Amino acid sequence: MTPATGQPYVWTHKHLLGLDYLSAQDIRFLLNTARGLADVSTRSVKKVPALRGRVVVNLFFESSTRTRASFTLAAERLTADVLDFTVQGSSVSKGETLRDTARNIEAMGVDVIVCRHPLSGATHQLAQSVKCSVVNAGDGQHEHPTQGLLDLYTLAQRLGRMETFDFTGITVAIVGDVAHSRVARSNIHGLRKLGGKVILVGPATLLPRGFADMGCELSNNLDEVLPRVDAVNMLRVQFERLTSQAFPSVREYATFFGLTTQRLRQAKPGLVVMHPGPINRGIEMDSAVADGAQSAVLSQVTNGLAVRMATLFLVVGAQGAAPAQA
Repeated sequence: MTPATGQPYVWTHKHLLGLDYLSAQDIRFLLNTARGLADVSTRSVKKVPALRGRVVVNLFFESSTRTRASFTLAAERLTADVLDFTVQGSSVSKGETLRDTARNIEAMGVDVIVCRHPLSGATHQLAQSVKCSVVNAGDGQHEHPTQGLLDLYTLAQRLGRMETFDFTGITVAIVGDVAHSRVARSNIHGLRKLGGKVILVGPATLLPRGFADMGCELSNNLDEVLPRVDAVNMLRVQFERLTSQAFPSVREYATFFGLTTQRLRQAKPGLVVMHPGPINRGIEMDSAVADGAQSAVLSQVTNGLAVRMATLFLVVGAQGAAPAQA
């Protein structure tokens, strides 16, 4: 039900461009939808006909393994047809604009474009250029909404919050290369809207003070923060995005901000350890931590499939609904 009106809740978002544009109720509805679809992956026949006859295109302008594969599997398990668009050797490499590329793809009868792009705001431009649904699979340093959603789902699963998806009283540390992280931004929006507290941890060069305006606590001391948090999300150091020397050395970064077994002993019992992947082992975290009992890394991958199934199902279902912001 919608609290303000008492009317049944209806998902009306034709696109998923970021968690910043969703309400707490929207996020909980999507996560509950994912919860209902999660068991599809455990069946002997791992398919449901929810999107039979629909077409989903993966339009990726950046390299990706997990996200692309996850969206492909999610679409196939909903019985949609999937087209993988490769930028290399395409008309894009010949100078075609993003808008023209998308409109030509849409003209083939596409229902959803899943887009990853190195420029912030690219998916918003795309959504304004086409009539089909657009799902943001990561745009520049803006957002990566489905990663944020699967992190919320995994956290709720580990902390016993699946019934409510309410994180009141929960504190999460997001550690590392916050400046370049679209994952961090989506997690911040989602956690804050669902009642959680966020502490951002990292070297000053990778922790812009402007994040305090998003309601986050900022710290340069992981050892001080660990005993105070219920979960930690270790971000990948994005060496490919660093345009200057952000810290003296990789060894120094690992010393001060890497999650080691020794450092883990300072944390609360039952601390949930997450990472969006791929992991730079020995930098963001030790292998013993990444593969340990407190690690939720593989659960994140598994849960990502259900979250992306829910996303595709809902945006397609909203194509005939009254328009929402995104």
